[in-house]
Amino acid sequence: MSEEASAGEKLLYLMLGAMIGAATALLLAPRTGIETRKLLVTKAREGAELVSNRTKAVAGKTSDLLQQQRDQLSAALEAGKQAYREEKEKA
Repeated sequence: MSEEASAGEKLLYLMLGAMIGAATALLLAPRTGIETRKLLVTKAREGAELVSNRTKAVAGKTSDLLQQQRDQLSAALEAGKQAYREEKEKA
């Protein structure tokens, strides 16, 4: 077996360390359990609201971009049709 840990093992150790650190921080925190839970709920709601707002912003920008692409494609198709008609009339 190799002495170097694989990337998956390193990630596992990192996640395990993070969970142990978080648990230790919660146990040794200067706040009471109720205060800590309220803080966690507040931060979770803020995070969810931030994600929701950013998702809506990205969706709006995506919608605008798609509409712009549709308009450009439609204009290109119309120009192609017009060019075809003109060439057909010449022949």
